[in-house]
Amino acid sequence: MSSPIAPSQIPIAYSPQTVARAERALRCSPFKLLLFTTMRDRSVPLNEIVGSSGVERRHTQRPLLELVAESHLVWLIQVGLLRREVDGQGITDSFRLTPLGRQIVERYEKAGVKIPSDSLHAPLRASVWDRIVNALNRWLRLPF
Repeated sequence: MSSPIAPSQIPIAYSPQTVARAERALRCSPFKLLLFTTMRDRSVPLNEIVGSSGVERRHTQRPLLELVAESHLVWLIQVGLLRREVDGQGITDSFRLTPLGRQIVERYEKAGVKIPSDSLHAPLRASVWDRIVNALNRWLRLPF
């Protein structure tokens, strides 16, 4: 007799367009995969991502201004990868992965993919076209 699967263990089925948009946004972001794996385990406050702290913790390749980092994080919220952490006082400055974010990060992690990729020819490196589409989607806030 097999044990039943808990509803929380069944992966949510997302449309291919939703997954593609989220993966593109992830590849185009200035953040490393380690930040997202950390967000899977715990909430990460903004002050651990910005400036030299982000580089020291290997969350970013270069120091980011708070406004720049938050803008990228808000875009990742809008495409469904992240959510803001909430405490008893309301919304905090910390971020966590959503179920969609978990699915994508786990798939990248199992494949041994680095974000951003070190190789110019890596299949998951953001292409110029990816960056253009991502920028247009961010600017126009298109759902696809």
